[in-house]
Amino acid sequence: MASISEPVTFREFCPLYYLLNAIPTKIQKGFRSIMVYLTALDTNQDYIAVGSSIGMLYLYCRHLSQMKKYNFEGKTESITVVKLLSCFDDLVAAGTASGRVAVFQLVSSLPGRNKQLRRFDVTGIHKNSITALAWSPNGMKLFSGDDKGKIVYSSLDLDQGTCNSQLVLEEPSSIVQLDYSQKVLLISTLQRSLLFYTEEKSVRQIGTQARKSTGKFGACFIPGLCKQSDLTLYASRPGLRLWKADVHGTVQATFILKDVFAGGVAPFELYPRLESSDRGSYSFPEKHLGLVSCFFREGWVLSWNEYSIYLLDTVNQATVAGLEGSGDIVSVSCTENEIFFLKGDRNIIRISSRPEGLASIGTLLLSPSPSPIIL
Repeated sequence: MASISEPVTFREFCPLYYLLNAIPTKIQKGFRSIMVYLTALDTNQDYIAVGSSIGMLYLYCRHLSQMKKYNFEGKTESITVVKLLSCFDDLVAAGTASGRVAVFQLVSSLPGRNKQLRRFDVTGIHKNSITALAWSPNGMKLFSGDDKGKIVYSSLDLDQGTCNSQLVLEEPSSIVQLDYSQKVLLISTLQRSLLFYTEEKSVRQIGTQARKSTGKFGACFIPGLCKQSDLTLYASRPGLRLWKADVHGTVQATFILKDVFAGGVAPFELYPRLESSDRGSYSFPEKHLGLVSCFFREGWVLSWNEYSIYLLDTVNQATVAGLEGSGDIVSVSCTENEIFFLKGDRNIIRISSRPEGLASIGTLLLSPSPSPIIL
């Protein structure tokens, strides 16, 4: 986490042409030419994973500047969600519109690591579109949720090359977001957020009150090396409210952000683009939070929905910056100091405190106007 005292600006330094140019805009299938739309995104320090409408997973290795592609065998269908994990081996999971889930164990050049691409399939349980995925930190557990409320637990044994899956929970509404820590699965549905204790197989709702309206309101654990009893989480609520709760689902604090938003949200500075803005044609809905992730500093929360992205500071009860009324936000992912989002069919934007390839955070914090350092 960055030091608290330094002011920091998040902006887009440069469009990701190298990434977008490495993904075809159309493919030939027999005599037909099929458009390729980008449908899902996840990122970490090592990779950018992009799902597409043709069932192809594009995986960009950031250190080697190389694009690899992986596909689902069988019929071509849209990838709806992707999730990366860096542990002893690099793993990426992808879910599709018909409920298929595949895990790819990536090849590594490091000694003692995986030397052959392997794929594991989670089959036969989900029958509907996959909406959320969550890994355990060691890569041995993968949780998948679909738009009919089913949650499947898959146990991976990479040494044995096996993947065993079972249905562990069924909620009455679509799964919006999943997060896993310390043998607790945090689940957000269109109707509520709840905790599923994987050892006891018991469930506890977060907060005693049901949501006043259904919607894509997410929840995430607050990171930190801790034991299960220390777990805390954020859960977004209707009416620009955010809960902080403990591992028993007891709400410890409610952040009422209406007044904070009333003062306006400073926009992320985006790189100037040639295409004309169609912002005026959007009927902008009422402001609300959406899915959530902890980001950059202690107490900072990134929240997004299809129209907007907000970066909030819960410590100082303030908005840091945001992107409003943009519409068409398909997927959002963040690393330590970067926010990536997929907008529309084909635009991936990176917002960060520093350009790609800067040697260390320190250079930015020390110089008021950072000059780019190329590695």
